[in-house]
Amino acid sequence: MDTKVLSSGIRYSNLPESFIRPESERPRLSEVLACDNVPIVDLGCEDGAQVVQQIGYACSNYGFFQVINHKVPDEVVADMLLVASEFFKLPLEEKLKIYSDDPTKTMRLSTSFNMKKEKVHNWRDYLRLHCYPLDKYISEWPSDPPLFKEIVSRYCIEVRKLGFRLQELISESLGLPKDHIRNVLGEQGQHMAVNYYPPCPQPDLTYGLPGHTDPNALTILLQDLQVAGLQVFKDGKWLAVNPHPNAFVINLGDQLQALSNGRYKSVWHRAIVNADRERMSIASFLCPCDDALISPAKPLTEGESGAVYRDFTYAEYYKKFWSRNLDQEHCLELFKN
Repeated sequence: MDTKVLSSGIRYSNLPESFIRPESERPRLSEVLACDNVPIVDLGCEDGAQVVQQIGYACSNYGFFQVINHKVPDEVVADMLLVASEFFKLPLEEKLKIYSDDPTKTMRLSTSFNMKKEKVHNWRDYLRLHCYPLDKYISEWPSDPPLFKEIVSRYCIEVRKLGFRLQELISESLGLPKDHIRNVLGEQGQHMAVNYYPPCPQPDLTYGLPGHTDPNALTILLQDLQVAGLQVFKDGKWLAVNPHPNAFVINLGDQLQALSNGRYKSVWHRAIVNADRERMSIASFLCPCDDALISPAKPLTEGESGAVYRDFTYAEYYKKFWSRNLDQEHCLELFKN
């Protein structure tokens, strides 16, 4: 590769060697099935008990679902997608000013996942932003495109509200008080990955991101409506999750699997790439505060199995997660009783 980022304007005719997966680790795209029964939860439904029941079913059987009528205004979503696209179209020298492969930085443009550590890279550029508290981080954000800070901050505020509403519904679906999860997670951090997947000359040899679970509590994903790329692992098969108009995909993270005492699943998911078209996705992450003690509520541990995982702090978990490869075994396995 001639440049540090893939969004350089160069159209590759062959996949650079450092992106080619060993044969046993390739995506086998011809074997992927469509996920035709993705749970879609209408948050505008007047029957609150039905919404809670649907979310409980999705969390225990799928580990993800899509939400519609979520109250994030259409124009906020449209502006976010537009400004994200404008950012990746900036001149290369402009983008490289904020390039870094240091994962501790709270704002950076980078490529793949963890360039320093991984043996094979992923066909993705991403802009990583910390988003809460806004007044702490917004000054670090890009000033170009000119409306970037204003548009992204508005989006972050709306997505945070949606995330808290979902945490209340997930709490209720476990038979707990609606504020239980928020109380356990403390003053939650929030960050964002604005993902850009350029056209890829050989999509069957690489990934945008390989199979992984999210280490945080809740992920709110805005998919590109034009180009599908999200796949989830269910019942031993990879399934393609096609974008639904005006919906967010909600992924449970590892912390909610632990808090639910294993009743709910932190879903394995991956991003694949497209030979002809670029694709964007915007993932927002709600994360426990560092000293949050991740421990299931007592009613969830009564019975023969007891607590599936030992108690741990989020800081302890996150450090362990980043010390490993993205597609290694589930990090939660290291915390089992």
